[in-house]
Amino acid sequence: MIIRPMTIDDYDEVFAMWQITTKRALSKADERSQIERYLRRNEGMSQVAVIDGKIVGTVLAGHDGRRGFIHHMAVMPEYRRRHIGHRLAEKAIENIAADGIDKTHIFCYQNNETGQKFWRDFGFVKRDDVFVYSYENASRKE
Repeated sequence: MIIRPMTIDDYDEVFAMWQITTKRALSKADERSQIERYLRRNEGMSQVAVIDGKIVGTVLAGHDGRRGFIHHMAVMPEYRRRHIGHRLAEKAIENIAADGIDKTHIFCYQNNETGQKFWRDFGFVKRDDVFVYSYENASRKE
């Protein structure tokens, strides 16, 4: 297995994987142009895992200058339980830390028990002291 930085050339294959693994979390922010901007802004942070020329896992990662964020961490179902996700998460956190960021956050749906277990086992701590509020800019709505 090779873990390497994700590029926009990987987009079609990665997006197809997200359709299987994280479809409920996809939004306009995951369109090609938005991902291309994210990858440019956070160059080298996001990773893909490749086996026999096929992308089998991905992690979209970056930071805002203060805190790191992991988005769309996904491994194809038939490749799970092989530590691919763990290695992708390690690489993402390592890259974020190399930029001087000491804390990384992950958003995990409440009904995603598998994801919650993964992140707890990895060492992430669930916070009960904050809520996430979202605002959609009216000029971006269709």
